[in-house]
Amino acid sequence: MAAVDVLQVIAPGILSTVQDLGRYGYGRYGVAPSGALDGFALRAANLIVGNREDEACLETTLMGLTVRALADVVVAVTGGNLQPRLNRNPLEMWRSYVIGKGDVLTFSGPATGFRAYVALGGGILVPEVLGSRSTSLFSGFGGFCGRMFQKDDILAATDPDKYLNAAGRCLQPEWIPAYPTRWTLRVLWGPQDHHFTDEGRQAFCSGPYLLSSDSDRTGIRLQGPAVYTRSDVAESIISEGVITGAIQVPGDGQPIIILGETVTGGYRKIATVISADLALLGQMKPGDTVQFRVVSPAEAAQALRKEEKRIQSFKKSLPG
Repeated sequence: MAAVDVLQVIAPGILSTVQDLGRYGYGRYGVAPSGALDGFALRAANLIVGNREDEACLETTLMGLTVRALADVVVAVTGGNLQPRLNRNPLEMWRSYVIGKGDVLTFSGPATGFRAYVALGGGILVPEVLGSRSTSLFSGFGGFCGRMFQKDDILAATDPDKYLNAAGRCLQPEWIPAYPTRWTLRVLWGPQDHHFTDEGRQAFCSGPYLLSSDSDRTGIRLQGPAVYTRSDVAESIISEGVITGAIQVPGDGQPIIILGETVTGGYRKIATVISADLALLGQMKPGDTVQFRVVSPAEAAQALRKEEKRIQSFKKSLPG
């Protein structure tokens, strides 16, 4: 296998990093999973360019990323529509293209969504750390030197020429997610929903909540109806492990949706976003609104099976 330099970062944009599907099993050591905040978009991008679905991709946020091709390489852009352009011409998303040496790919700003994913045929070649190539910004390891991209960084792929025949692949239009500004997230109660008042639970379900600008890869802070605990429960709980999608409620009653850079939390969790809706969290942006809809465990399982069926059906449709 040969490593080939394929992209040079001309401008890094707001927040651009290497991410894959994350590193798991190390929470007891204080290591967060990290990984793509929109796992569906990353998996689809990889399949479109002929990679395994768990290869490392480039995740970029909001706007500003500019990269120049250093060699012929097949690419696909998925996720939020940050208006990608190739040599100043609009680039169709959820489809693979060959870009040649000297071509320039830019992202001018969001039309829909918040994060885009760029997959390269042959993946992004960075060292694995604890079984993953994802960037852990708060720990300073993984990805590209454990940090966001900087001007003149060079990205390499493995044997990119072997993937050029994947050009022209695309995801079926009916499988492409919609990224609105008014969101509905399906949730399961718990694990500490019984610590909240009936009025608090009702307020949580009624919403809507505004996404605060004080949000990052650790969590999404919400502003809206206050959710209060019962008067007969202790003021705080012992810190415990948390997962992406857990919705914790601090003392001010304003919910926080946990994301992939958090390992533990000391606030009560009123509910948890179902697995099928986790990818949506990566596309919600400050100023959007969200409401929560409580579903049953059976409904959550059915939704996840439907989500996985999309991926598996697409994989089966690809050339062998």
